[in-house]
Amino acid sequence: MASFLRGYNTLLLRRPFLASCSTAAVLFGAGDVIAQQGVEKRGRAHDFARTARLTFYGGMMFGPCMTKWYQVLNSIKFASPTRAVLTRVALDQVVLTPVAVAFFFGSMSFLEGKPDEAVERIRAAYVPTLIRNWGVFIPTQIINFALVPPHLRFVVVSVVSLFWNTYLSAVNAGQKAQRELKPDVLVFKED
Repeated sequence: MASFLRGYNTLLLRRPFLASCSTAAVLFGAGDVIAQQGVEKRGRAHDFARTARLTFYGGMMFGPCMTKWYQVLNSIKFASPTRAVLTRVALDQVVLTPVAVAFFFGSMSFLEGKPDEAVERIRAAYVPTLIRNWGVFIPTQIINFALVPPHLRFVVVSVVSLFWNTYLSAVNAGQKAQRELKPDVLVFKED
């Protein structure tokens, strides 16, 4: 295990983009597996296409964006360490997170082949997801930006994100199931 961690740390330093995107892909996929098997108890009815979508999203959409985001945050210089932590957390949670939450639900709609559902899915899940995100990630990011070396910050967020991704997967699946259960309502006007 120690040699794996040393190798991973070396990869993070030498190829941060590849390491971060791969990490995000694995952890988004794992979060979906946990959601389907641990939360939803799907057993053999596991939706492998759903896991593939979330893995793709993690590695090809979330990972690249977040890698660049952390590079930008880490490059900003501040007068004091306290100011650096507070500003980075504020930028992360007030600027990036609201966009990222909407982007996730919109992307899932498109990846599921249902782009017409994107706005409704975002509308239904946005506020509760954003509030829960702040409850998890504001404390995480305070610790992350205060104590963790810059090249490991994405990893810390990714590990916490394993549980967050489980939540996102379950919420996204719940939104999808809720829409599928709504019967089409026909309204007839009397003359």
